[in-house]
Amino acid sequence: MTRLAGEIAAAVRGGEQSARQVVEECLSAIADREPEVHAFNLVLEDEALASADAIDRRVAAGDDPGPLAGVPVAVKDNLCTRGVPTTCSSRILQGWRPPYDATVVERITSAGGVIVGKTNLDEFAMGSSTENSAFGPTKNPLEASRVPGGSSGGSAAAVAAGFAPLALGSDTGGSIRQPAAFCGVVGVKPTYGMVSRYGLVAFASSLDQVGLLGATVTDAALLQEVIHGHDPMDSTSIPQPPPVLCDRLADGVEGVRVGVVRELVEEANSDVAGRLRAAAAALGDAGAKVDDVSVRALAYGVSAYYLIAPAECSSNLARYDGVRYGLRLPGPDIISTYGATRAHGFGPEVKRRIMLGTYALSAGYYDAYYGQAQRVRTLIIRDFEAAYEDFDVLLSPTAPSTAFRFGAKTEDPLSMYLSDVCTIPSNLAGDPAMSVPYGTGDDGLPVGVQVMAPALGEVVMYRVAKAIEASCG
Repeated sequence: MTRLAGEIAAAVRGGEQSARQVVEECLSAIADREPEVHAFNLVLEDEALASADAIDRRVAAGDDPGPLAGVPVAVKDNLCTRGVPTTCSSRILQGWRPPYDATVVERITSAGGVIVGKTNLDEFAMGSSTENSAFGPTKNPLEASRVPGGSSGGSAAAVAAGFAPLALGSDTGGSIRQPAAFCGVVGVKPTYGMVSRYGLVAFASSLDQVGLLGATVTDAALLQEVIHGHDPMDSTSIPQPPPVLCDRLADGVEGVRVGVVRELVEEANSDVAGRLRAAAAALGDAGAKVDDVSVRALAYGVSAYYLIAPAECSSNLARYDGVRYGLRLPGPDIISTYGATRAHGFGPEVKRRIMLGTYALSAGYYDAYYGQAQRVRTLIIRDFEAAYEDFDVLLSPTAPSTAFRFGAKTEDPLSMYLSDVCTIPSNLAGDPAMSVPYGTGDDGLPVGVQVMAPALGEVVMYRVAKAIEASCG
């Protein structure tokens, strides 16, 4: 599937092509390569065709189905879909069918989008390679020996393989942007509170964000305009009108102040750093004011994150006990039932993070670990605020390298965690950030450039991303 979301919606709304034809093309592409890629945990063929037929009936009746009319959208399998299994790629949610849709899913279908399937992920969104799924790994569709990144690897792979022009993901420490970089697509983490988290299965609630992936910056802006905005069902949702994005993409970058973050450039290998510098130079040629900037507290981002995120996961995942829903392995008493269910239901990485988080929250270590990590988080927020006094956006590599090989980091969790060194700081601060493809590294695999902006700075972030995309040709 090579057509873009905006083109598909225009054709369907104008009656030039039926939504059913679009969805059939999408399903054909999935049938051809899905056994090789494994982007999906579940393909919703019958449901997608029924939705497409309903859209076609609306068009025939003279109605406008919405800005995503007939556009296939893949949904990460940690977002609730009413009556459809939502597994988080974990055994422990075996058999669970949510009784409601996530707000973002509801907004997509209300805008005429067609949900074509639930995508694979690292279990409970804990990972950077999609190797931690209970249903097996997803492969990078550009090179099958490489990971697609994670945890939204299935969503990134679905867009990169042409299975769907748009996908939803979640981003707790880089889980949209890093796989977007590895698969050569656009990935966006909006401002915390800009997009509703209602119906997102929680990993770390102060860090989790729903975001999106698309083939182009324009398509990403189209989808964000559909899903963002206040939601009374989410207590952290921002109670103000969201910005208009699509109409501002052509504004250019004349006079925009761009800061290249030294500390994050130094984390990248030479060819990734080279591509980042080329993107910065292209922005300068387009009229932006580009300079280097130091944001020193970012050096502590990974350390703070891997105390805060496991601590919150330890609390959030306590609800999976085999009593109310999902997997249940009965024992002679309730404690045995809990133990057997959780031991069998959770994979090794989830267990590792639960134990780390429980330890960090324990009475004797709370102040030394969790409390100290939160203080470091405050330092990072303040350093970002200081940088944004001088710059409108910040630029960095999205990931330190291109996509690595399967198994390259599985035996060394710290090495895996460092894959997110460039993306984690924006989650800790709650600021928006996005990854834009910018050519390839020496190995021929995609390199992503990360554009970061202050809270609610999506408009300038998208303008800069659009300029980077245009300069890459």
